[in-house]
Amino acid sequence: PPVHPEVVQQTDVASTLAICLGLPISRNSVGNLILPVVGGKTMREQLRFVHLNGFQLSTLLQENTLAYEKDPGYEHFKIAEKSHSNWIKLYLEGNNSEILLNLGKKVLKQYLEALKTLSSSLSKQVAQYDMYSMMVGIVITMEVLLLLLLSVPKALSRRAEFEVPLSPPLFSLLFYLMCLMLGAVHVIVCTSTESLCYFCSMSWLTAAGVMMLISVLMCGILSAVAKIYENSRLPLKNPVVSGSSWSEIDVLILAGTVGHVLSLGASSFIEEEHQTWYFLINTLCLMLGHELCRSNFLLEEGDPQHSTTVKQTFDSIRKASECKHIDISATDDSKLSKVTSSAEFIKGSHKWISLASPWIILICCRLLRSLNQTGVQWAHRPDFGHWLTSSEHKSELSFLAAVSLLLIFILVQRRCSLVSKIAMALGLLGVYSYRAAIGNVIFPWQHDSKDISKGITEARFVYVFVLGIVFTGTKDLLKSQVISADSSIKCTGLWEVYSGLVLLSALLFRPHNLPVLVFCLLIQTMMTKYIWRPLKFDAAQITIMHYWFGQAFFYFQGNSNGIATVDISAGFVGLESYVEIPAIFLTAFATYAGPLLWAIHLLCYLSSEFRNSAAVGHGCFCYALMRSIPVAVYIVLVTGLRYHLFIWSVFSPKILYEGVHVFITAAVCLFFTAMDQNHSQKV
Repeated sequence: PPVHPEVVQQTDVASTLAICLGLPISRNSVGNLILPVVGGKTMREQLRFVHLNGFQLSTLLQENTLAYEKDPGYEHFKIAEKSHSNWIKLYLEGNNSEILLNLGKKVLKQYLEALKTLSSSLSKQVAQYDMYSMMVGIVITMEVLLLLLLSVPKALSRRAEFEVPLSPPLFSLLFYLMCLMLGAVHVIVCTSTESLCYFCSMSWLTAAGVMMLISVLMCGILSAVAKIYENSRLPLKNPVVSGSSWSEIDVLILAGTVGHVLSLGASSFIEEEHQTWYFLINTLCLMLGHELCRSNFLLEEGDPQHSTTVKQTFDSIRKASECKHIDISATDDSKLSKVTSSAEFIKGSHKWISLASPWIILICCRLLRSLNQTGVQWAHRPDFGHWLTSSEHKSELSFLAAVSLLLIFILVQRRCSLVSKIAMALGLLGVYSYRAAIGNVIFPWQHDSKDISKGITEARFVYVFVLGIVFTGTKDLLKSQVISADSSIKCTGLWEVYSGLVLLSALLFRPHNLPVLVFCLLIQTMMTKYIWRPLKFDAAQITIMHYWFGQAFFYFQGNSNGIATVDISAGFVGLESYVEIPAIFLTAFATYAGPLLWAIHLLCYLSSEFRNSAAVGHGCFCYALMRSIPVAVYIVLVTGLRYHLFIWSVFSPKILYEGVHVFITAAVCLFFTAMDQNHSQKV
C-alpha cells in the first residue's frame, strides 16, 4: 500500500461494485471506476471496464445536456474510443510486443481523464444551484431576524411596542442609492448568467418590489441601530446600580436555544432532533422542580411573603363577607378555627401537588417516548404504538381510545359553556364511531367482523360540531373585541376555539395517538395550576416554555424530519375523493397539531392569567422570535452545506418542515395580534 492512500469519491463506490460484480452500472450514477481495485486484471479487461463506465457516463450526459458534443469529457471519451479501437486491431493481429502494452497504457490514461471530466460535468449539473436567488432569500431572512433582535428591548417593554422606522428611510438618500445599486447588480447578474435563474425570470415589477423591500429593511436596521446608539449616550434619569437580572430559567432558555440552533449544522442531529427536544424539556422540568422546592422550603417563617399568606386568605374572606353584609366578628370562634384549619390543609395539599408536578410531567414524557419511535437510528425498534395497532390487540386499542376520549372531555370541558360541552361530548362520541366504522376500533357489543366503510358520515358529523364550537368561540371573541371589552367573555371564547381544535385533533389522530392528546392537555393543566401560577413567570418565559413543549409534542406524535412520517391519511378524513385545499389543511393541521395546540393554549393563558395588557404582545413577539432564529440560521447552514452527501435526504426535508412551520407560526401571530387588546385599543 502507498504511504499516502489515494482519495476517492463516495460516488465511485457504486460504479466499482457494479463492475466487479458483473452488474450494469446504475443509470444515474456519476461515479468513476476505482482502477486499483481491478489492477490485477489483464489490459483488455481493464480497457473494457473503463469503456463501460465511460459509455454509461456519456449516455447520461446526452440525456441531460443539449450541447453534449461540445463537452470536453465527451470529446475526450470519443478520442479514447478511437485509440481503443486501434489497440483492439493490434491485439487481434496477435501483436504481443512492447508497443501493444504502451499503447494500452496510453488508452487507459485517456479513458481515465475522460471519466474524470465526464463525472465532473455531471456532478456540476446535479448540484447546480441558483445561488443568486438563494442569496436574495438569505439577505431578506437575515434582515428580518436582525430587525427582530434589535426590537427586543422595546417589544418586551411595558408598552410592548414593535416599531419599525419605515417612513424616514423611504425618503432618505440611502434608500434610493441602495435601490439603484441593487438594480445594477440585478441587471449584471441576469445578463451574464447562462443557467436558469428564478429571480431573473420574475417580472421587472416584482423584482423591483423585492429590491425595494431589501432596501427598506436595511434602512430600518440602520435607523434602529442609530436610535439605540443615541439612547445609550443619553444620561439616565434614575441611575440605579443593579446586578444581573438573569435567573437560572433564563440561562437554561438561552443555552437550550443556542444549543439547538448549533445542532442544526449536523445531519445526525437533524435525524435525531427529537432527542434534543426531549432532553431540553426534561432539563426544564428539573429546573422547575428546583424552583418549586426553593420557593416552598427555602423561605423562612419570618419572610413577609410566607407569613402573610394566611392573612391574605382571611382578608379576602372578610371582604367577601362585607360585600354580602355579614358580620364576621359575630361569627363563632370555632367556625373561624375550622375555616383556618381547612385553608391551611388546602394550602398544604396544594404545595405537595405543586412539588410533585414536575416529576409527574417527566413520567408522562417518558411514557410518550415509548409510544412512538421516531428518527432514523432507533425507528426500527418496536414501540407501544406498534403493539396497539396490531390486529391481535384491537380490544386493548379500543379500550385505550375510549378512555382517552373520556379524559379529553374531562380536561377540556371545565371552561366551556353548556352548549359547547354538549357539542364536545357528541363530537368525541362521533370520533369513536368514525374509528369503529373504518375498522380501527370496535364497540363492546360488536363481536363479529363488521363491514368496513370510509366513515364519511361519522367524520362529517364530527366536523359539524368542530365548526359549531369554533363558531361559538369566535362569536364570543367578536363580542369582547367589538361590543364590550369583557376579559371573561374573551377568555371563554378563546378556550372554546381551543376546544374545537382539540376535537379536530382527536378526529385526525390515529387511535393509538390519542394518549398524546390526553397527556398534552394534562401537562398544560398541571403546569398552569401548579407551576406557572405559583412561580409567577413573566410572559416571555411562559412563551418559550410553551414553544419548547410544542416542539417536543411534534415528535411525540411520531413525526420526524423525514417526509415518510407525514400521515397523509389525515387529509382524507371525511372526504370521498381527493380535494386539494381541504386535504392540505387537514394534513398540515394533523402534522403540526402539537405546536399549534400549545400556541393557542399560550394565548388562552396570557389572556386569562396576566392583568398586564402587554402580555399578549410579549408572547406574540417571543413566539415569532423563537421561530425565526432557527429558521434563519438553518437557511444559511443549508446553503453552506449544499454539496453535503445528505443534502437531499436529510437537510432538504427539514427545510420543507421549517417552511410549513413558518407559515403556521405567521397565522398564529396574526391571531395573537387580533386578540391583543392593547393593540386593538391603539388601532
